[in-house]
Amino acid sequence: MTRRTKTFLLFFLAFAVAFISRPPAVFPNDEEMNIRIYEEAGSSVVNIITTTISYDFFYNPVSATGSGSGVIIDRRGHIVTNYHVIEGARSLEVTLFDGSRHSAEVVGVDAGDDLAVIAVKAPQSKLKPIRLGDSSALRVGQKALAIGSPFGLEKTLTVGIVSSLGRTMRARNGRLMSGIIQTDAAINPGNSGGPLLDSQGRMIGLNTAIFSPVNGSIGIGFAIPADTVKKAVPSLIEKGYVSRPWLGIAGQTIDAFDAAAMGLPSGGVLVADVFRRSPADNAGIRGSTGTMRIGNIIIASGGDLITGVNGKPVSSMDELNNAIDRMRPGDTVSVSVLRGNKTVVIKVELEEMPRNY
Repeated sequence: MTRRTKTFLLFFLAFAVAFISRPPAVFPNDEEMNIRIYEEAGSSVVNIITTTISYDFFYNPVSATGSGSGVIIDRRGHIVTNYHVIEGARSLEVTLFDGSRHSAEVVGVDAGDDLAVIAVKAPQSKLKPIRLGDSSALRVGQKALAIGSPFGLEKTLTVGIVSSLGRTMRARNGRLMSGIIQTDAAINPGNSGGPLLDSQGRMIGLNTAIFSPVNGSIGIGFAIPADTVKKAVPSLIEKGYVSRPWLGIAGQTIDAFDAAAMGLPSGGVLVADVFRRSPADNAGIRGSTGTMRIGNIIIASGGDLITGVNGKPVSSMDELNNAIDRMRPGDTVSVSVLRGNKTVVIKVELEEMPRNY
């Protein structure tokens, strides 16, 4: 063996020993946390494929598919997602973390909070419920992680922070959703229904929407608070819908300008109509008796002007709805109304909102 060959062998052996004995990769603490959360919470996140039927110009049925995300909430197979993910779906297919596919059925929907619960029949060993966090204790600047299936790409993780709290958003049925979480963790179409997680891997929100002029993430995403989800899910599973209190009026917001034009001392909610046999009707709240024009707008007139609920002022229909939403069916509220030139306080016993309302 030549000296040159010996030198080469010694160099090769030294390199091999150094490579084999090299310690495993060490990740910074932040990366370790991301990996741990993804591996733990990712098994609770599912991909949902929906099939809808539409009709072409000649009334021929045309099927179309869509995708979204969902979160396993118990070992009975219940999965929470967004209402808009499964809206109008003729069939649902869920893909679990191990790649197995299962047909799913709708258990309950709540268009008012953009929530839905669906269910699959799968072995309990494959059903790993997410850990639910407390969204009421969130602070702006906290770490936030989103897991979902953007554009159908399953098991995707994005990382950001809680950008803002207490945002409002319109639901599909026009109801104003409050307490919405804003995050800059990338959320794209297909992320809807997936979890927004804190640094402990607990779900603090359900990703629901983005603000974007390009139909993709620009760092402004929104999530329904986990506390809203926890409040709605039991009713969705038990009844198929969320029981909400109902006042039973149609109203118009009257601002200071409109109030002055109508000769009213303040703004509030003008009762345009009172639904028959509703709580408001039973309590004697009066609807409008006519209309009047202010500029290019037609406004109801002659009805009660609601100015407060339980001693707290309300100046818009959204504020009135929020005040009523804090109550429960069967509760009695004090509604302050301006009738003519006199303020009257009317006691109203709220009822459960009708399903078709």
